[in-house]
This record gives sequence, structure tokens and C-alpha cells, in this order.
Amino acid sequence: MSFMPAAMGYDRALTIFSPDGKLYQVEYAAEAVRRGWTSIGLKSEYGVVLIAERRKVAPLHNVVDLEKVFIVDAHIGATFSGLGHDGRVLIDYARLIAVRHRLTFDEAIDVELLARTICDIKQAYTQQGGVRPFGVSIIFGGVDKKGVELIKTEPSGLYFKYYGVAAGVGEQTVSSYLEKHYNPKMTVEELIILGLRALRASLEEPLKVERVEIGFADISIKAFRKLTAEEVQRFLEKAGVTS
Repeated sequence: MSFMPAAMGYDRALTIFSPDGKLYQVEYAAEAVRRGWTSIGLKSEYGVVLIAERRKVAPLHNVVDLEKVFIVDAHIGATFSGLGHDGRVLIDYARLIAVRHRLTFDEAIDVELLARTICDIKQAYTQQGGVRPFGVSIIFGGVDKKGVELIKTEPSGLYFKYYGVAAGVGEQTVSSYLEKHYNPKMTVEELIILGLRALRASLEEPLKVERVEIGFADISIKAFRKLTAEEVQRFLEKAGVTS
């Protein structure tokens, strides 16, 4: 009689499908995303907002210096949930892709083209021996010639466009909150407040300025920028999530 788990053997090799059509290593990578810190993306006709949760990894850790929202190009930002080192590597590569595109074509890269290129890399790491999938889900947000874009990439190499999306440990709670309260006519400020309230709903304690990072791109400016600590604090108070 065998007591070996059903996945045994198939979860050790990246390129072998299980009898039920699964690539277990890809599913494990998705589980790493589900255990990551929460990240949120929201968009409307006025702009796009990215919000990321930050946590202390040690009692003396200076969480303020922990970056979770990134400027990829002048008009594109990104955040992620999952393995931090995987996210950092892919964000750096996304920046390189954006710079190369500007130098080659003398124009800013589209958000979708950037996300698709990153997903091509992710997909390649699901079918090669000697490597593992990236255990990270990146949310790209920006404004390009097509308009406002919000795209979430998956460890498998898939990507989808959203009006509101979350990743990480709070994904289910945040998504439920957004489904109830989202309005496509919201301004950028209203999107920030909605995102903060959704994040607060997924946590057991009030939000503090050092635990949140926020970035946005406005359709009128077409540039992505991050909020200062003072600006974040004002939005926390407006959202009523500090108590």
C-alpha cells in the first residue's frame, strides 16, 4: 500500500504535467503570491492608483525604507505580492525594457506591451528545466496613448486587465470590498480613499503611514508619481482608517 501524496513526483519536475493536467510548481508559485503582503490596483477614466501594504520583518526593521510601489517609467508604476526578490528582479527588468523601447522607438512603451513582455519571461520559466517559476504577481498601472491601464500578471505568464484588483494575503477581502464600493466615475483621490478602506478591511489593526505606500497616474498629467509620507497621512485621515 502506498501512502505517497498524489502530487509526489509531478511536483518535483517543472516540465511534467500531472495526470489531472496540473503543473504543480506553477501552482506553488501562485501560493507564494497568496501568502504575500497585500497590493491593490484601481483605475477609472481619471487615472490609476497603486497601493501596497508594508510590514516589519523584524522588531528593529526600518519599514519606511521598504519600497513596495515602484516607478517603472515616467508614465508607469508597479507593485507586487509574493517573493520580494523575484519581484525586485522583474521590476528592474521592466525598467530596462521601458528604457530600451524609448531608445529604439523614441516613444514611451505602452503599459500592456510592458506587461506582456514580462509575462513572456514568466511563461518561459514554466517550461524549462533547471529553473523555477517566479513566485510573484506584479500589478502594472499607468497612462499611455491608449488611456488608463491597470494590468495584473500571474506567475504562469497570464495577464488580465482590471478596473480594480488585489493580490496577496488580503486579496479575497479586498476584492469583495471593491466589488461593493467601486464606481468607474471615481476621481483619483476617491480611488485612493477606496483602496485604503479596502486594505483596512483586510487587516486586524488600524493603518499607519509607515505601513502603506501609494502611487498614482493622472490622465491629465500622464505621469506616475508616489505620495510623500505627509500626503499618505492626509489620505489615511480622510479615509478614516487610522482608528
